[in-house]
Amino acid sequence: MEEALSFASENQESISVRLQNVTNELRRIEDLLTLEEDVEPRILTDFRDALNRVRNTAWAVEQYLNLKTTQTDSINVLSVLTGERVRVTYQLCRLVQADLAKDEVPFKKGQLLQLRDATQDLGKQLDKVVGIA
Repeated sequence: MEEALSFASENQESISVRLQNVTNELRRIEDLLTLEEDVEPRILTDFRDALNRVRNTAWAVEQYLNLKTTQTDSINVLSVLTGERVRVTYQLCRLVQADLAKDEVPFKKGQLLQLRDATQDLGKQLDKVVGIA
């Protein structure tokens, strides 16, 4: 039991240190962005999307931890987090569609087949949830 508590404590410290390091790096990147004029728009969009996902996940985790300390129901936070996943998935699907329309973007057939299978399975589940099937 004591070993598990030690690991959890080390892991939490590691996360805190990593978060602080990333925060510092993001501040440096912010400074660079204000000076740089030659940033590829697609990379900047991907970066912004990643930041938004991390920001929303961090918010949801923060809300969950706050609710946990007050012993309140966490279903609302989980609902928000799930909603964010749906929003991000929609955006990613649209970006993949745009990439597929470009001839210069190389894709590996195996990855596309995996994506197709996953989206077909997801489509079947969505049909059941929204009452289409």
